[in-house]
Amino acid sequence: MIKVLPRNILRFVFLVLLQVLILNNIQLSGFINPYLYVLFILLLPFETPKWALLVIAFLLGLSIDAFTDTIGMHASATVLMAFFRPYVLNIISPRDGYDAGTFPRLYYFGFTWFLKYSVILILIHHFCLFYLEVFRLSDFFFTLWKIILSSFFSLILIIISQYIMVRK
Repeated sequence: MIKVLPRNILRFVFLVLLQVLILNNIQLSGFINPYLYVLFILLLPFETPKWALLVIAFLLGLSIDAFTDTIGMHASATVLMAFFRPYVLNIISPRDGYDAGTFPRLYYFGFTWFLKYSVILILIHHFCLFYLEVFRLSDFFFTLWKIILSSFFSLILIIISQYIMVRK
């Protein structure tokens, strides 16, 4: 656990900086906003206590909010995502459960498992974030289209990052 903490702190800082300095400046047609910072919540160890998961998610979202001037939208979306993470892990768990010392990564559980895991949590995050941003139902389908496209591109970035950062 001690070796995991510095790696996670470094990942936290890297993903926040990558998001606010590069990815927040990418916006194609007003529809596509890739959010790679959610990868931090996705990659936290299985043994992370629920209270710590919520606190970490709040700090991650608050960090993004501080740079983007969005006043709690990212914090609420990441906390909601972190809240549902244990339930999603329970629903898609392998028959034997999760082994101690493994992480929720593509390398350990395969592409299909990681895709299900990521898609569910990314959609939860993006639904919350984009509907809080709009805060009205009159633009329901426009926002839904934005959620689908942004989720797709966020998922592509997350899967590419999993192939780049493979450790055997």
